[in-house]
Amino acid sequence: MHMKENNEGGFNRYQIFVVAILAFLQFTIVLDFMVLSPLGAILLSELSISTSQFGLVVSAYAFSAGASGILSAGYADKYDRKKLLLFFYVGFIMGTFLCSIAPGYTFLLWARILTGLFGGVIGSISFAIVTDLFPLEKRGRVMGFVQMAFGLSQVLGIPVGLYLATHWDWHTPFQMIVIVSIIIGIVIFTKLRPIDDHLRNPKPGNAFQHLLGIVTNRFYLKGFAATTLLATGGFMLMPFGSAYGVQNLGISLEKLPLLYMVTGLCMLIFSPLIGTLSDKTGKYPMFVIGSIITSVMTLIYCNLSITPLWIIMILNVLLFVGISGRMIAASALMTAIPSVQDRGGFMGINASVQQIAGGIASLIAGFIVSEGEDGKIQNYPTLGFVVVIAVVITIFLMRVIHQNLKSRNHEDHPHIPSTQLPLNPKPD
Repeated sequence: MHMKENNEGGFNRYQIFVVAILAFLQFTIVLDFMVLSPLGAILLSELSISTSQFGLVVSAYAFSAGASGILSAGYADKYDRKKLLLFFYVGFIMGTFLCSIAPGYTFLLWARILTGLFGGVIGSISFAIVTDLFPLEKRGRVMGFVQMAFGLSQVLGIPVGLYLATHWDWHTPFQMIVIVSIIIGIVIFTKLRPIDDHLRNPKPGNAFQHLLGIVTNRFYLKGFAATTLLATGGFMLMPFGSAYGVQNLGISLEKLPLLYMVTGLCMLIFSPLIGTLSDKTGKYPMFVIGSIITSVMTLIYCNLSITPLWIIMILNVLLFVGISGRMIAASALMTAIPSVQDRGGFMGINASVQQIAGGIASLIAGFIVSEGEDGKIQNYPTLGFVVVIAVVITIFLMRVIHQNLKSRNHEDHPHIPSTQLPLNPKPD
């Protein structure tokens, strides 16, 4: 299935469908992960667990997703991507269903591990599909629309999930995710065409040799290193975000959904704009701008005390604009790194690295912060400082990748503007 040559000025109808279905698919995956953060304040008391135990529930998903991505990477380029997507999505639905019936902490922990085994691979398959079906000069826009899943999960998913959790039970949001996911899975099964162009000229060797070739490629390793630090920010701040907002900033549990809804609504507007800007001005410049905004807003946000809700809303929106700017630009930039035959495997390992790094970050965050006797989250400013250090280092790592892509391919692609990166680098 090849569409890169079609409709150069914009997206055709099928491309619009692909972007939409991937965005809704990502919505369910993101919501499944993000809903744990606002449920944090509820779960800490309902299950009588500590902050470090809750951090383990969050990171368990990440670690199992990381292991799954590495184990499946060798096979990622040997099958039709549609079939792979459906296989892992069915497993994700099963895992989420188990979360929806979890009677206690231990069962929930194992359910999160199972969900991660399947759900953690889906994002990498989606990115491989985007790379297969869209040229680089359009990928910023595509990533912007797909990343709208974060905004959509906050506008619709998290407020509805929190409402259901507070009025019924903390299991109910997971039940909602299962129902929506089943509908999306049926649409993918019936409407998405096979995606198998990469099978026409496959790399020789078995799955292990394919995996080994990817993990020993020096240029790919630079990408994985950048991803490791890229994951740190979100995973460190997110798990305790709701508890910090309620206990330290003075947001009531009833007003918490409103904060997520306003932030998400703004991100529905900003995400496509950021994607379009990254295509026009360049992926790396947009990444730097997003990183600067993220650093400034993190330092401000993590040092607040009791604050009026409207000020928190403005700061939260600006923080997420920065984070989205980084993630959209970085995601588009990363798609330029692997060759055609390595895309699925590279994206799988990259997602694994992201998940494992995020899991470690969540665990570290659980040890940095603690809950005081008054219920307040302590050491949050320290957490913010650690995040900013990681953000600054990542700027330099991404610059190295950006320069390598340009220098390796300029001679082969002289017609491509300096703000655009070539499609594929030469192998190491």
